[in-house]
Amino acid sequence: MAINELCSELIGPALKEEFDLEPIGQPALVTPADVLAEGMTPGEGEFEVVVQCDVWPDIRWKEMEGKEKPYAGLTGKYRRKPFDQARFDAALRDLAERYARLEPYDDGEVRPLAMGDACVVNMTGYLANPDGSKGEPLPDAASGDNVEVILGTGRYMEGLVEGLVGGTVGQVKTVSVRFPDALRNKELAGKQAVFDVEILSASRRILPELTDEFADQVRPGLTVETLKEELRKAVDSQDAQEYVPARNEALGKALAEVMEVEVPETLVTNQAREKYALMMTDMRDNGMADEEIKKLISPENFDKYKELSREGIVRDFKISMAVDEIARLEGISVPAYQIEEQIQALKDQARKEGQNPEEMGDEEAMRRKVESTLERRMVYDFLAENAQLEVEYAEEEKFDEALLEKLAQESLEREQQQQQLEQQPQEEEGESGKEDSAGVDIVAESATAVVEE
Repeated sequence: MAINELCSELIGPALKEEFDLEPIGQPALVTPADVLAEGMTPGEGEFEVVVQCDVWPDIRWKEMEGKEKPYAGLTGKYRRKPFDQARFDAALRDLAERYARLEPYDDGEVRPLAMGDACVVNMTGYLANPDGSKGEPLPDAASGDNVEVILGTGRYMEGLVEGLVGGTVGQVKTVSVRFPDALRNKELAGKQAVFDVEILSASRRILPELTDEFADQVRPGLTVETLKEELRKAVDSQDAQEYVPARNEALGKALAEVMEVEVPETLVTNQAREKYALMMTDMRDNGMADEEIKKLISPENFDKYKELSREGIVRDFKISMAVDEIARLEGISVPAYQIEEQIQALKDQARKEGQNPEEMGDEEAMRRKVESTLERRMVYDFLAENAQLEVEYAEEEKFDEALLEKLAQESLEREQQQQQLEQQPQEEEGESGKEDSAGVDIVAESATAVVEE
């Protein structure tokens, strides 16, 4: 034991200092300690031992024809839900609405207000009585003179726009409305009201055409195509964020194919051991008895698990090494302020959950973990920008609650039938034979139903 401990203390530092190698795991004697002890005489000259130790591997990029950087232009495919065209159309329409110009009606033109028009009105409001008639006057803040109203859905309190549609200049319209439930004035929130609305003037709202001139008005230098592209990205950002893990998985698989690394067996064993222990913990958390878990823990079962996990462990290790190396090669680093912001967000979240941020553990270790996580995100974003990923757009399968409820009900009925069958009293032999026959029929029917489902 003493010689093994001595190896651990001496070999690791020697590899680092003299050969710039990073050892993995514990150094092991090539010749067993007891055999070495037989040929050793204390105090007589030097004593040589041979040890073996896995070291951190070097990464080797494959030579890719026509590519200076093998990790540039990665190809792969991932799946996500379709682009929300309806939301894009609404955003584009809303942007055009902001740049609409007003064109007053011609003098003397009597034209009913229509959706999309604008008008200037005086408004006098009253609380509504139970029968819908005018009640007490509303506070001055709820009424107003020379108020511009754009006739569009969802812009104002419910009923106002609908009540003005069809009105003409000079007309006083009596409009019934309902204040929003989320109104800041809690005394009026959700209340019904009646307004006398005098229409002072009316204008057509002319929406701009989607041209390069309009795009340049939104921001100098934009074209209609670049405007739409930016708007598409903005509209899709929330949905796209949901599928970043799927995107990164596709990038990781492609990345593992353009590099070569010999993954040390010690690392595979260590990773498999951690995963194996975590699996046992999950089983316990899910209610499995400790005695049953102990039966699963054996060298044979661990070896089987390690072989099943080997491919995934090797792939994950290669990807992790590649991401770290790309960060180094491309000079990708996380700004200090982003690390501080993320740490502060974690502390704020801990406070919301009733935890003391001071008890979150070693802050320096947390800082390193936060920096590593943010750096990996930046590398994946860099790879995605330079990749040629194929995106498969597909509608998500909807969960059929009705079907599940039907299957559950049928299963319950079969279980009740089985319980009734088991509770039938034993009769005379002849009667018993008849009951057995009936029971077989019921069970057969149940089994057939299960198979059919």
